[in-house]
Amino acid sequence: MNMKPRKPLPKAQTEIQVDLKDAETMKCEDCGNSVFIPAFFIKRLSPIVSPTGQEALIPIQVYSCGNCGKVPDKLKQGDKD
Repeated sequence: MNMKPRKPLPKAQTEIQVDLKDAETMKCEDCGNSVFIPAFFIKRLSPIVSPTGQEALIPIQVYSCGNCGKVPDKLKQGDKD
């Protein structure tokens, strides 16, 4: 049995209440639709730069327009392709 004193338990974080009436509803830049569906970009990581030395396929989740399929430019910030 370990007799070292234990650190105190972390205090519970207080919940922040947000009124979604104040939030902006995103709309598709092309067709104006406001319904989006989950989609993925798949990035291929070369074995040369991979930490495991093996090729890796990395899914990156984004949202695409449910009507025309366009991914908003705001969600493609890290995508060079």
